[in-house]
Amino acid sequence: MKKTSILLAVLILIPALAGCNTIKGIGQDLAGIGNGLSGASDKVKDDITRERN
Repeated sequence: MKKTSILLAVLILIPALAGCNTIKGIGQDLAGIGNGLSGASDKVKDDITRERN
């Protein structure tokens, strides 16, 4: 199971990293992912707050 998880992670990361030609590009991609996750978590938090009220 652990080998399968590692292989899956590598297969997902290879295309993502191939699209980054520089370290700066990797940083921008990671920042974009972080911003997307932050926005999604804010939306979930807001939805939960609305359901409680």
